[in-house]
Amino acid sequence: MDDLYEIGDIARLTGLTPRALRFYEARGLIRPLRTDSGRRVYGPGELARLNAIVTLKRAGFSVAEIGRMLSGVEVDLHRLIEAQIAAIQVQEKALGSARTVLNTILSRIDRGEPIDVATLCSLIKSGERTMESEQWRKVTDRYFTAEEKREWKEQMAKVPAGFDQEAYGGKWKQLSALIEAALPLDPMSPQAQAFVDDWFALLKPFSAVAKPEMWNNTARMYADMEAWEGQADPGFSRQVWDFISTATRARIDAGGTVDGPAWMTEGKGATRQE
Repeated sequence: MDDLYEIGDIARLTGLTPRALRFYEARGLIRPLRTDSGRRVYGPGELARLNAIVTLKRAGFSVAEIGRMLSGVEVDLHRLIEAQIAAIQVQEKALGSARTVLNTILSRIDRGEPIDVATLCSLIKSGERTMESEQWRKVTDRYFTAEEKREWKEQMAKVPAGFDQEAYGGKWKQLSALIEAALPLDPMSPQAQAFVDDWFALLKPFSAVAKPEMWNNTARMYADMEAWEGQADPGFSRQVWDFISTATRARIDAGGTVDGPAWMTEGKGATRQE
């Protein structure tokens, strides 16, 4: 028993809380032994795995990604590291934008403007929206002409009143996180196809008003995401986009359809997200 550690010892050695240890156990990342009385004990191998988990978490990898790396199954570390660097770049850009907004507000305070907490929150949200809009303008300028953008604006004006853009963006991030945690998946598996249904359900505000050329130009922009990923945040990663594109294509090639406007189901060309 000299080479076995109880949960309190492991918490002290790794810096993890007992709650975190139980979470990693529930996710299958570690498998502690049990004493006759039911207490968890950890061997040197589990301690080494936990130290690896802590290290990989510090680098920003998700629990799902860490699970794949420690599973013994061969993984593409180059791709995982590239994706993590891209995610860090997005975070760095977000922090830079937040710093710019806060510096702007601070200068207003220095000029003697009365700003309370409610006003501060409003200014932060306004600044974030302005910067995000400018980031997207730089990206979309590469893929849409001024005339196409005007048509976009006219069509999107048909979206029902009261549409909450902030909540909508949150739903994309939530769905993306669920998909990333589930990967890799067989594109035609029930879970993969359920994600396709969820994806097109979220697209409804756009697909309900988008013309074929708008849809296809937007799909081309996202297919080229690696050229601008980190410059604007679509709410999902290139990995998620590639998975949805593949799973959607698999359904269409098998004779299935997606929940969109009539022109999307009239031929495979309009439904291909390439």
